[in-house]
Amino acid sequence: MKYYQITLILLVALIHCYIVYIEMVLWTTKKGIKTFGLKDKQFAEETKVMAANQGLYNGFLVAGLIWSIITFKIDVAIFFLTCVFIAGLYGAYSTKNRKILYVQSIPAILGIISLLVF
Repeated sequence: MKYYQITLILLVALIHCYIVYIEMVLWTTKKGIKTFGLKDKQFAEETKVMAANQGLYNGFLVAGLIWSIITFKIDVAIFFLTCVFIAGLYGAYSTKNRKILYVQSIPAILGIISLLVF
């Protein structure tokens, strides 16, 4: 892997570290409610277990991306970047929030392209 490829993978991993933090720690705070467009604090409280579970899954994506960097395994990186890309597509579609597409899917597809083309 080249420096710029590692940088792109690391960027996606860092974005997901932040998502994990918001989902698992900040979900019921003003920041979490605003970030995810939740209707109110009560809804956030009612869904915090689900959000923490979602955060855990995002944490697994981070672990896989970091693993791909540490081991210099391009196939592992492509797999986890593809998972992120698909999750971003689904998230943007299911929530009707295009921001998810830009935050998750675009960086992931750039990482995939860098690994496959360059």
